Amino acid sequence: MWYFLIKQSLLERAQYLALQKRASLTEVELFNEPHENWYVFAVEKEGYNAFMDHLDRSGISYDLVAERPTRDEMLAGMQ
Repeated sequence: MWYFLIKQSLLERAQYLALQKRASLTEVELFNEPHENWYVFAVEKEGYNAFMDHLDRSGISYDLVAERPTRDEMLAGMQ
């Protein structure tokens, strides 16, 4: 499983819905200001290339990790 982390502010609703259909699981990590909320899209390894290609063609910035980061790990990365 691969996890694509995307800042909520980078996606329009239509983009979010399209990505949600392509992902196996979608989660939202909510943070208080001044931190941004993040979408976490879980993608099976078979769909990894197609999902990444879609993001790249759409010009959407993302972080990619092989293991789901904890909330604390995500927060530490924003400090």
